[in-house]
Formats: sequence, C-alpha cells, structure tokens
Amino acid sequence: MSELEKYTNLIIDKIKKNKISTTEVADCLNKSGNIPLVKPINKGHFRVGKIYLVYGYDESNWTIHEQLQEAEQDSIILVETYNLKERAVFGSLVSKYLLLYKGVSAIVVNGNMRDGGTLIKENYPIWCKNLTPIGSFNKMHEASLDSKIVNKWKYKYEGAIAVCDDSGVVIISKENINEEFLQKLNFIELQEDIWFYCIDTKKWNTFDVVCLQKYRDLKSLPPEYNEAFRKSQK
Repeated sequence: MSELEKYTNLIIDKIKKNKISTTEVADCLNKSGNIPLVKPINKGHFRVGKIYLVYGYDESNWTIHEQLQEAEQDSIILVETYNLKERAVFGSLVSKYLLLYKGVSAIVVNGNMRDGGTLIKENYPIWCKNLTPIGSFNKMHEASLDSKIVNKWKYKYEGAIAVCDDSGVVIISKENINEEFLQKLNFIELQEDIWFYCIDTKKWNTFDVVCLQKYRDLKSLPPEYNEAFRKSQK
C-alpha cells in the first residue's frame, strides 16, 4: 500500500467515524477547498470518500454515461461540466443506477440536475448547483474536449477526497493527504471541544475565546483538555 492510499484510508476513516464537518475540514485547509455554489438537494446527509471523476461538455452527457460504466463502489461521483449551457447533467435514472446498483456513496455535480421531484422524494445524497427540467442531449461528440481542461480536472480531483454535508462540498487534494493533515483533523476537533467548553461552561465571550484564545494558558481548562492540548502542540 502506498503512502497516499494509507493516509487516504486513515483520513476517510477519521472523518467518517467522528463526522467531522465540511466547516472543520475547510478550516484545516486554511478556510478553502469548497466547490462554490454546490449545495445538497436533500438535507441531513453526510458523506466522505474517494472521488471518481467524470465530465460532460458541449450540451451532451454522452461522455458521462460512457465514463460511469466503471464507477467504483463506495466512491463519490464528481461530475464536472464544460459548455452545458445550464442543462442538467442527468436525473433520476442515472442517480438510481449509481446509488442503488453501482453502490456509490454520493453524487456531486458542479452543474445542474433534473427530475428534482423524484430526487427529493427518494432522498438521494446528491449535491449540485441547481435543478432544471432541461436535460443534456444524448449525442456522441464530434470532437474531444480540450485536453488542458480535462487534465486540470484530473489534477484537482483524481486521488482526492470529497466531504459532503448540509454546508456543501469540500475537496481534500492529494497534496493534503498526509500525516500533517491527519493531525490537523485531530486538533480541529480538540479546538472545537475547548471553544464550546469555554462558551458553555466558563461563560466566556467569543472574542476572548476565538480572537484572544485565552484558554491557551491552560489554567482555565480541565485536566483532560490540558493534557490533550499540550500533546497537540508538540
């Protein structure tokens, strides 16, 4: 097993077991990593997993259907689009095929979906920009998409991890899948616990907690937080 595979599994397991939110993950990425404007169709879903990238372009979803034949079980399907002109990438048929028969974990579309009524009724774990009744054409392309565009997507998403919840979708790139990032996840959980302890129990204000970080002198924290915080700073 490679180092990337090792830490991919460790990070996914950590986020899944502790249900670490996209907000916390984005904080670990220096408040970055989200896919802008992508939001859940249905509330209450939490998914994390390796990305399986597909893409569609020029008002057709032919390549999407073609690429989805090899969709991997438990992966998060991530669909990129180019020149679809606000058309939906697909709807309920493909969603059911992927989620029920291919066993993927979730669907993330950097674009639009259709069949909103069915997608909501079935409570599918899908994230996208918007819903529309207008679909893409099922026609074979006359030319391939510019390789520069495709390679840019591949560099960004292949080997990466997606975290999806009610706030949106955050991508952990290959460059961040390592021991350092795993430790950042451990620390962000501890920090959240300490912040809420200071607010709920100590009744401090948010300026003292978030900005001045007065808890860092450790005198106001219970022993278990003191020890954990010291270890996190080594």
